[in-house]
Amino acid sequence: MFEAGLLNLVLFLPLFGIGLLLVLPAGYHELTRRVTLGVMVLQFGLTAWLYTQFDNAVAGLQFETRLPWIADWGVHYQIGLDGYNILLVMLTAFLGPLVTAGAFSAITKDVKLFYAMVFLIQFAMMGTFLAQDLFLFYIFWETMLIPMFLMIGIWGGERRIYATIKFFLYTAFGSILMLAAVIYLVWSLQTTSGVVSFAFADLVQARLPLHVQTWLLAAFALSFAIKVPMVPLHTWLPDAHVEAPTAGSVILAGVLLKMGTYGFMKLGFPLFPDATHLFTPVLMTLAVVSIVYGACLALVQDDIKKIIAYSSISHLGYVMLGLLSLELTGIQGAVIQMVSHGLVAAGLFLMVGMIYERCHSRELAAYGGLAKLLPVYSVFFMILTLASVGLPTTSGFTGEFLVLLGAFTAAWPQYQAGHSLPLVLAVGAVSGIVLGALYMLRFALSFLFGEAKAPHLKEHGLADLSGREKAILGLIVAAVFALGLFPGDAMRKTELAAKAYQQLVSSPRLPGSAP
Repeated sequence: MFEAGLLNLVLFLPLFGIGLLLVLPAGYHELTRRVTLGVMVLQFGLTAWLYTQFDNAVAGLQFETRLPWIADWGVHYQIGLDGYNILLVMLTAFLGPLVTAGAFSAITKDVKLFYAMVFLIQFAMMGTFLAQDLFLFYIFWETMLIPMFLMIGIWGGERRIYATIKFFLYTAFGSILMLAAVIYLVWSLQTTSGVVSFAFADLVQARLPLHVQTWLLAAFALSFAIKVPMVPLHTWLPDAHVEAPTAGSVILAGVLLKMGTYGFMKLGFPLFPDATHLFTPVLMTLAVVSIVYGACLALVQDDIKKIIAYSSISHLGYVMLGLLSLELTGIQGAVIQMVSHGLVAAGLFLMVGMIYERCHSRELAAYGGLAKLLPVYSVFFMILTLASVGLPTTSGFTGEFLVLLGAFTAAWPQYQAGHSLPLVLAVGAVSGIVLGALYMLRFALSFLFGEAKAPHLKEHGLADLSGREKAILGLIVAAVFALGLFPGDAMRKTELAAKAYQQLVSSPRLPGSAP
């Protein structure tokens, strides 16, 4: 009971933070920043303690709270930790203080409102991961749209209105389809079993005809694929990243994109396993296309934010490939890859923000010679670059290696049985690693080495990283190496959930089939 209460405190701390900001006097920007940071650090500390108390040997939910909310509809306030969400909750709590501290010098307009939006989106992201009731999940899912819409629209760049509207239209369209699917799914459960419930544990028992599963999976998949994003539903992402403030880009890349892959893992594939098997070749093909196409687009970009944005499309394609492999190794690799990308992409976007504050340019052509001008900055940048490439000892290597191992393990028996597509796709996914090395090393070569190109760089007047910036990046780099060198604990915490996911998606759910 104590841990359950603590988990509720972790979830609602950001709302308490908003309450604190409301009573702070106007104009006290430094106090606003410190209060926000203090609340975020407290949330991370409590989450870290719950992480240590999580029992790897217990399947299902831990630290659960389940209270009636709208009883006539079968809606409950139900939250808990399991192997599906434990690492993503930890990632969200870890990045919260870093986003807050990273915005100290970057945000000078409407500071109190900005940090209120940071609190609100932190609350919504935590709630989305922790929710175990589909109604509650959908409420949190939609709530995320509000603060991100305002963060881009108020504190974004010159084309922020265009990027905001595009982001809203894409995500709102997907959400409307998911809402229709949620309503039909709950109604189907009621008509077939007499149970009125939005609980994940009840909905996963529904036995639906294949054509119903197909339409419902299509609705869920469209919403989740937009959030990932998968090609061809990716075009909103570069605009959102380019126009968002640094904190918005960090939240978007670090956590928000994981909502799509988490949705597939927790809901889309387990709820509709027969339709998932039907569409696996298409979805795997789109995953590999996203890997290769995202890498190719990153290779030709001249805007440093767009390079990282397109690389995100490529890296999250590996997550989808691992989930669809239905091999335990690939599934666990997908979860590790989600966390790894969250750390590495967040770190790279923070570093882009740091150099933008100094030079006010995102054009790659405006830089060069930073290795001599900003040596500490350059060391951190190269570490994160190599982690993005998948250098052994980093989290990027662990995630991608496990995904590819799972993909090849699943593909080889099918190849021997005469089905060559899975093996072709696995080989195609390997090319993404080569392309990833090309675009990231091209980025680093032009960015850090050679002659300083712009006048403001040649003057050698740039200041290297401050103590605050070193602390932020140092924590991210430490987490990248910790997950890369010692992934065992994280994998043990996700193992039982990965096995449950494998069993759910592999088992037929058609009416009349064996459970």
